[in-house]
Amino acid sequence: MPLKCGIIGLSGSGKTTLFNCISNNRAETHAATFSGTKSNLGVMNVPDARLLAIDQIIKSVKVVQTTIEMVDIPGLSKGGSQTEGNKFLSDIRNVDALIHVIRCFDDPQLPHLEGSVNAVRDREIVDLELQIKDLESVEKKIGRMEKMLKAGDKDAKHGLDVLHVLKSHLESFQSARTAPISVDEQRFMEDMFLLSDKPVMYVCNVGDDAATNGNDYTVKFIESVKDQDAAVLVIAAKMESEIAELDSEEDRLAFLADAGLKEPGVNRLVRAAFHLLDLQCFFTAGPKEVRAWTIKKGMTAPQAAGVIHSDLERGFIRAEVMKYDDFMRLGSEHACKEHGKLMIEGKNYIVGDGDILHIRFNV
Repeated sequence: MPLKCGIIGLSGSGKTTLFNCISNNRAETHAATFSGTKSNLGVMNVPDARLLAIDQIIKSVKVVQTTIEMVDIPGLSKGGSQTEGNKFLSDIRNVDALIHVIRCFDDPQLPHLEGSVNAVRDREIVDLELQIKDLESVEKKIGRMEKMLKAGDKDAKHGLDVLHVLKSHLESFQSARTAPISVDEQRFMEDMFLLSDKPVMYVCNVGDDAATNGNDYTVKFIESVKDQDAAVLVIAAKMESEIAELDSEEDRLAFLADAGLKEPGVNRLVRAAFHLLDLQCFFTAGPKEVRAWTIKKGMTAPQAAGVIHSDLERGFIRAEVMKYDDFMRLGSEHACKEHGKLMIEGKNYIVGDGDILHIRFNV
């Protein structure tokens, strides 16, 4: 299942630099506060050491990582939601999660939109722009629901009550994701694809000297969102973008070590994204291909099979399952069979993280 993340933030926060760290495509960055008029699209391979470890045993023709689609949304600005120039806000509607980049570095060559670096204020500016856009959507739907109520729609009264709660919440400068609306009542807001309802993680973009321990800006920012239950990552995007350009994996790791980092920020970002969206991976392995697939936690074996191809879900018979740890310990599929570690599972089996599946099907 393709996962799509949108990278948002004020102009000059370093969004595109972060995009260049993590995407297979590279976008042009500008040494100007106002830049970029269209979204950049890219694909990021999800690093997973387990995939390579399986291939060391299988020795297949190719290894295929699972991917995340990345959309680098042009920089936002105060009042931008009310202008024609920020039509790209609509690009946010089509993503699964938001990566909100916060400027936590000083750079005299890149003046801040608001005249000073203030991470807490910057988050509030972007949140407000999304909330204003969402408020427009809610008010339009209230108008439609009122017409439905007059036409005798019995469910419209309940829907209007929910929408008015949501409207009041947004008018109180709160994001839709925190509105006091039950799971059942969310059906009244799902079709609006509200911007501030998207799950969000924050990336504090710092200078090289703050890559390992952060700085005063990051400390204040983390304190400001402590009640949000949101992941906050500290990443020196410019430095990591330069490291990502190196051809040799050995050189990249050496430069990271010199900066006091154990792994690229992209690895931490992927883990945070998977946790945010309740995702996990399973694997298929054979002589032609070893491949990782992304699914929601709690998916059954037929649903996981459907991620590979709809025919596999439609004609699902059973799944032959090996646990990753068992496969690595025993060293082969044959050994797993001999030790009773290759299990035959039916339609109700819940796929676990790292499961190696072989799907039997008939259509």
